[in-house]
Amino acid sequence: MLELRPCCECCGTDLPPESTEARICSFECTFCAGCAGGVLAGHCPNCGGELVRRPIRPADRLARHPASTIRKVKPQGCVAA
Repeated sequence: MLELRPCCECCGTDLPPESTEARICSFECTFCAGCAGGVLAGHCPNCGGELVRRPIRPADRLARHPASTIRKVKPQGCVAA
């Protein structure tokens, strides 16, 4: 099950579970659309994998399986992989 991480690892922008701006790789590293399409050019700086739109978990399922609250932000920001 996806963690649905709460923020962009590059810039710290909030990405609530219903956000259409969240992008993830296959390891669930999470970035905002701006960082994913900008400095990262569509690739995860951690694994080099493709960044794709994160699916939205339906509200009734979110109640039973809540999103993560652990914020992971790179102190130095991001650079392309």
